[in-house]
Amino acid sequence: MTGNTEEIKQVKGSMPKAIKMAKEMDDDFGQGLAGFYKAIWKDREDGLSMKNKHLIVFAIACSKNNTNSAKKILVKLKKHGATRAEVLDAMMMAAWTGGIQNFTDISTDVLPEMDKLGY
Repeated sequence: MTGNTEEIKQVKGSMPKAIKMAKEMDDDFGQGLAGFYKAIWKDREDGLSMKNKHLIVFAIACSKNNTNSAKKILVKLKKHGATRAEVLDAMMMAAWTGGIQNFTDISTDVLPEMDKLGY
């Protein structure tokens, strides 16, 4: 199973917990899930950039009040050159889709993290 999982480590920076758990259950299942990750995060000509993919998952994490994921994604967004305005736009989209209460809850943790990262 090393092929897909090693590629996922390169793209994501670490092994996603879902792949690790799937591999523990069944190697073929782990390989399949790693292939799914690989397909999603693949750099495609004329496709979404890595920055835009991370902005999307950041907005989803914020809309679901998943602070830990949002903070991890902020680091990746910084690496991919996202601007403060782009991150704030994603947070506003999260407020639109996830509700103001989720925005209120998550912004308390995410905005200070943005300051620490230099946004």
